[in-house]
Amino acid sequence: MKILCVADKEDEGLWDYYLPQKTEGVDLIISCGDLSASYLEFLTTVVNKPVLYVLGNHDERYQVKPPQGCICIEDTLYNFRGLRIVGLGGSYKYGCRPDMYTEAEMERRINKLRRTLRRTNGFDILVTHAPAAGYGDMEDLPHQGFDCFNAMLKKYKPKYFLHGHVHQEYGQNFQRERIHEAGTKIINCYDKYFLNINENEYPAYGKTGSFFYDWSIRRKNR
Repeated sequence: MKILCVADKEDEGLWDYYLPQKTEGVDLIISCGDLSASYLEFLTTVVNKPVLYVLGNHDERYQVKPPQGCICIEDTLYNFRGLRIVGLGGSYKYGCRPDMYTEAEMERRINKLRRTLRRTNGFDILVTHAPAAGYGDMEDLPHQGFDCFNAMLKKYKPKYFLHGHVHQEYGQNFQRERIHEAGTKIINCYDKYFLNINENEYPAYGKTGSFFYDWSIRRKNR
């Protein structure tokens, strides 16, 4: 499976100078936040593939004009061809704007997902806007990472953790790929990143090992 991951910056090569061969073979597009709705709408139209998104700390504009034809995965688990994807957008709280959270508030969001994650026998990809604490975040409050993401990775050990928020041009602590102590591959998706996932890296559709969840998926697709 080939996934186009985007965050924070609208890539001119995928917008103003788009060519079909640039996204050849892409099966899914995932946005980690802080992108214009028009950009996401353009991508899902020209690539003709689903766009999943979480909110960044500058996406309050989506309240007026959400990206049409795209799928918000905030606070939920989305199953794409067997790939279990969890979305938790927003940044560390540094003001009174929407989509900003304290550590305790983000932890409560995670706790609300625990029943779902038990039912699905975990998940394969965590999609956020902010990074995890100590893994590509910064010292200033707006760009601090969430420690509860670390606990989540240690507990469920997903294959991938996709985030944005820390821009390459900041020139401080930017690193495209990291490996978490839990074994999860962390990817900063600033601008764009193409992720290729082998079929053996996630369960076949309807074969997560969770009896009731797998039964419900198979029943749904009869």
